[in-house]
Amino acid sequence: MVQHSIPLETAPLPLDHLAIRGRDEAPALVLREGVLSYKDLTERVGAMAAWLAARAEKGARIATWAAKGELTCLMPLAAARAGMVHVPINPLLKRAQVAHILADSGAALLIATPARLASLEAGDAPCPTMGEGEAIEASRGFDPLGPSQGDPDDLAAILYTSGSTGRPKGVMLSHANMWLGAQSVAAYLGLSSDDRALAVLPLSFDYGQNQLLSHWYAGASAVPLDYLMPRDVVKAIDRHDVTTLACVPPLWVQLTELEWPDHVAGKLRRLTNSGGALTVDLVHRLRGIFPDARLFAMYGLTEAFRSTFLDPALIDTHPTSMGKAIPHAEILVVRDDGAIAGDDEEGELVHCGPLVAQGYWQDAARTAERYKPAPQGSAYGGMAVWSGDRVRRDAAGLLYFVGRRDAMIKSAGNRISPQEIEDAAVATGLVAEAMALGLPDDRLGHAVCLVVRAVPGAQNPAEELPRRLKADLPNFMQPSVIHWKEAMPISPNGKLDRTGLYQEMLEWKIAVDQATSRELDA
Repeated sequence: MVQHSIPLETAPLPLDHLAIRGRDEAPALVLREGVLSYKDLTERVGAMAAWLAARAEKGARIATWAAKGELTCLMPLAAARAGMVHVPINPLLKRAQVAHILADSGAALLIATPARLASLEAGDAPCPTMGEGEAIEASRGFDPLGPSQGDPDDLAAILYTSGSTGRPKGVMLSHANMWLGAQSVAAYLGLSSDDRALAVLPLSFDYGQNQLLSHWYAGASAVPLDYLMPRDVVKAIDRHDVTTLACVPPLWVQLTELEWPDHVAGKLRRLTNSGGALTVDLVHRLRGIFPDARLFAMYGLTEAFRSTFLDPALIDTHPTSMGKAIPHAEILVVRDDGAIAGDDEEGELVHCGPLVAQGYWQDAARTAERYKPAPQGSAYGGMAVWSGDRVRRDAAGLLYFVGRRDAMIKSAGNRISPQEIEDAAVATGLVAEAMALGLPDDRLGHAVCLVVRAVPGAQNPAEELPRRLKADLPNFMQPSVIHWKEAMPISPNGKLDRTGLYQEMLEWKIAVDQATSRELDA
C-alpha cells in the first residue's frame, strides 16, 4: 500500500480554514441527510458563523448538546470563524453535569436537541437555549462569512473532562492547538484526500473532534455515526467505503467478536486506538481480522491532545509500547529529582511543545498543578503538561506505561472522576460516606465499584441508591457493583483509606472471578 506524506507546516492558521482544504466538489461530510462537498462545507460554516456573529459578541462561549449531525460537526469551525469559543457537551451527560458546564463556562447560548432541553430544570441553563433544528434553519438565511484572519493563539474551544477529583474542568484549546493536532495526526497516519473516516467516538472528546479535523486537513471526508450496536459499525464501513476507524478498547473487543466479511475488513487502511491501552490479546485479534490495516496504538491526554503513537510496523513485536512522540510534541521522562531519566529508568511523562493547551478555564489553582515550566533540557521550553503518569523509555526510545499517581477511573474510553460519583451518592441523602474505585475489567478497562456507608435510619437505601444514581449520573458513570459497609476504613492520617479499600475490593473481585471460572469449568 502506498503511504502518503503530509508536510508539517510550522505556522498554524485559524481553525475554520480547515473547511477550505479540499477540492470544491470533493466530499467532506457524509450525513444522513446527504453528502456535503467542501464547497457546501465552506458555505454552511460561513452562514452559521454569520448567524452566530449576529447573536453574540466575539469570545462568547457557544455550547452544543446533541448527537452527531450537521450542528455538532460544523460548530467547531463556525464558532472559530465567528471569533467565538465552542463548548461541546457530551450527549450522554445529564442535567446536573450540563448545568455545571453551562455555569462554569459562562455560555452565551446552548443549542441542543429538544428532548435534551426538556430534561433541564429551572435554573439549569443560565443562558438562552435553542433547538438544534431551529438553529440550523435560522443560519440558512445569512450570507456566509469568509475565512477568518484571527490570531491562531486565540481560544477556540473548551473541552470539559473529568479529573481525579472534583467536577469536570474545562481544558482551553487554541486554534493553533487544534490546527497543529489535525496536521500532526494527518501526517503520521498518512492520510490522503481519498480517505474516509467513520467517526464513532463522541465529538465532545479531543480525539473525537480530531476524527473530522485531521481528515479535513488532508482534504478527505468523514462519516459521523451514533451506533446502537457494534454490527452498525460493520455495516457503515461497507456502505461508505470507510478507510479509517478510531475506537476505544471496549468497542474493539466487541468488534472482534463479530464476523467480518473479507471484503469489508479489507476496506480499512488504518485502525487507531485511544482512551485506554490495547492488550496483547486484543492486538493479536485485530491483526488477525485486519491483516492489511495499519494498527496505531496511541497515548494522549486532553491537556495536550496527543503525546505518542507506536509505529504500526512495531505493533507485533512491541504490543505494550506507547511508542514515541507524535509530530509537534516533545515527550520527556522526568525523575522525581527533576532530572531527565535514563534508559529504562522510571519517571513522570512530561509533554512539551505547541500542542500543550492553555490550561483550565477559570481555574488557576488546578492549572498550576498540571501546567508547569518545562524541564531543563526541553527543546521547546515554555509551559509543559506534567501528566502524573509514570513511564519508562527503553534504549530504542520506545515508551512504556508504568502506572498513574491519581485515582482516575477510565471506563469504556471515558475519564471518570471518582469524586463526581461520590458526591452524587452522598447528595441522595441515603449515604453518609462514599468511595468510588476503578477495578480492572477486560472489556471496560475499569469497572466502577462504589463502596458506601448508609445514613443511619435511611429507608431501603440498597434499593433506592441505584435508582437515584441512574437518574443523576450518565450511563458510563453507573457503578457495576455497590458494596455497603458498617464502617469505612481510615488511614493513619485520618482520611478514608482509598488505597487499602482498593486492595480489599480487588481481592474480592479476583475471588469472584475465580469462583465464576470454576463454575463455568464445572
